[in-house]
Amino acid sequence: MQDLHAVDGLEAKENPVQQSRAVPPLQIWGMCFALFGIQIVWGLQNANTSRIFQALGADVAELPLLWIAGPITGLIVQPIVGHLSDHSRSRFGRRRPFLLGGGLVTALALLVMPNAPTLWAAIGALWLLTASINIAMDPSRALVADNLPEAQRARGYAIQVFFIGTGAVFASSLPWILVNWFGVSGSAAAGGLPTAVRYAFYIGSACLSVSVLWTVVSTREVPRTDPGPPETGETRPVRRFGWPLALSGALLLIAAAAFGWQWEIFVLAAAALIVGLAHCAATRRQARGNAPLGLLQIVEDFLSMPAALRRLAIVQFFTWFGLFAMWIYAVPAVARRHFGGGDPASAAFNAAADWVGILFAGYNGVAAVAALLLPAVVVRIGERATYAICLLAATAGMAGFVLIADAQWLWLSSLGIGLGWAAILSLPYAIIVNAVPPEKVGVYLGIHNVFLVIPQLVAAVCLGPLVAGAFGGDPAMALGIAAIFVGIAAFAALLLPRAAHPR
Repeated sequence: MQDLHAVDGLEAKENPVQQSRAVPPLQIWGMCFALFGIQIVWGLQNANTSRIFQALGADVAELPLLWIAGPITGLIVQPIVGHLSDHSRSRFGRRRPFLLGGGLVTALALLVMPNAPTLWAAIGALWLLTASINIAMDPSRALVADNLPEAQRARGYAIQVFFIGTGAVFASSLPWILVNWFGVSGSAAAGGLPTAVRYAFYIGSACLSVSVLWTVVSTREVPRTDPGPPETGETRPVRRFGWPLALSGALLLIAAAAFGWQWEIFVLAAAALIVGLAHCAATRRQARGNAPLGLLQIVEDFLSMPAALRRLAIVQFFTWFGLFAMWIYAVPAVARRHFGGGDPASAAFNAAADWVGILFAGYNGVAAVAALLLPAVVVRIGERATYAICLLAATAGMAGFVLIADAQWLWLSSLGIGLGWAAILSLPYAIIVNAVPPEKVGVYLGIHNVFLVIPQLVAAVCLGPLVAGAFGGDPAMALGIAAIFVGIAAFAALLLPRAAHPR
């Protein structure tokens, strides 16, 4: 099976350490163990961030804006850390220093966030949390490609899937476990959080610290000593996208300021302006000859991506718009529609939040198992059909939040979403690896993260006004939109190339 978060084959060529010698199984488990703690962080964030913000006074309509830290930090941090770790010459290895530093800062943020005294403090903690976990995440994935011979990478990727799934299940269900198994209080006073939620973040911080330290200590990296290929400008024709993109971003900034639009619009406009100016700088360097581009090369590659990635970008836009809507609105929607508790301080609301945590744990558990079975399905019916069917299952699961009246039957939604999540976390990476030249696999895997971030930014801009205005404050309708968008993604998946080959 392809890597759940595939790491480029180019890295393996650049670091051919012991490629013919088998690595003992315990070492493979050790180098993957950090992903258990990292996924606990994502699970706690996805299941509890809306609860924390609402407990501190945030309105439902404000939630998309408050969640914007995740997509922005992912957009900025991941490509930079990937570039820096690729070129690191540290005697401690390329990946481990970033994994250790990002993991420990994240563990600290997990202690701060549930104790934030104000909404602004919680927002700041979320920014710290998402930035630091992005620093740790990509290096942890790259360890398998760096340190395992080709014959063992499939096993390493499967173990990554296992730890990601188990970490997500543990994190999503942890508040419910603390309440129902250990008798920790699940209720909260106005403006506060249940004790069970705070304890869940403390436990998550400890688990992250242990798992990251275990991987750092048990995994040996041989420092990269070769200078690597020089970074030069591309010899292919330059695509003059920079100035139009920069001009569009500048005009949008002016319009947003003139008409008093939401500041999310400023974020999107600023992103277009920065990317456009960066591309202009890259083309100027190219005009001088074979000048090094450094990080600017990412912009040129983004604007010159293969057709298969452009089609995949369409699938990812609709997929991740829907996922972002689900993560934001699942708790308030289930609380209002199934538990009759719209007040974040009410027992009904907190019971609904705990149940959503169980549902999120369920879909991650389903995905962990289904991801191991997908290769056999792909062999029988093909990659496109498998991808589309899994996304249709997720569509049905999201629609279930709106259509299913009994909260106990929402496990059917969890099942469908889990099947879709398995495909979302695996099949796009196989498509990318097959669609780009070997020497460009790494940069395009980094660029792929942009396809996940942009729809979340757009959702952050659109969903708040939609829920507050068109839907009369009913968060369940946002889950209906999520189902529609993921359904569109399923049909777009059928338009992907049957077999993409390097150019």
